[in-house]
Amino acid sequence: MQVILGVSNRHVHLKEEDYKILFGNEPLNKVKDLRQPGQFASDKFVTIQNEDRKIEHVRILGPIRNYTQVEISKTDAYTLKLNPPIRESGDLKNSSPITIIGPKGTLNLKEGCILANRHIHISEEEVKKYHLEGVKKVKVKIEGEKGGILNNVHLKVQEPSLLEMHIDIDEGNAFNVKTGDILEITELERED
Repeated sequence: MQVILGVSNRHVHLKEEDYKILFGNEPLNKVKDLRQPGQFASDKFVTIQNEDRKIEHVRILGPIRNYTQVEISKTDAYTLKLNPPIRESGDLKNSSPITIIGPKGTLNLKEGCILANRHIHISEEEVKKYHLEGVKKVKVKIEGEKGGILNNVHLKVQEPSLLEMHIDIDEGNAFNVKTGDILEITELERED
């Protein structure tokens, strides 16, 4: 079974009240659609900071969510001197603290910074189509000169979704792959 790849750079998801602290009443404008239905890259950027370490020009992804979350790579974590957990999006309990600085205000989050786990967005219809009922994780093969096997790729079943695998930019660079590449799912791990 094949899956299209999406390589994610650092980004921020914001809930409504936090967006207003950072940007006031400015609208969250779409720059381009992402592959997942309703998701988009916005025209808004923030600075993320830990103590005296910061990374500027971090994009806000839309739409507004019901939680605020900063997703970074391990390289970013070294830069910021953080050790965020590897998590599914939205699983923020005991995640790393981070400061988000916008043009109108600042958020000091006690938790909210993660390394996103490797995952495949998939709809219920696609789960049935590909006979993936009861599958939690898969292995994905990457061809090429720097190819290999990615273990522990979680299936993220939600509606609406299009079949797409997400990894972070560190993983993309390590395997010399890019957004739009086609990868092969090789093994399934079913629930007991």
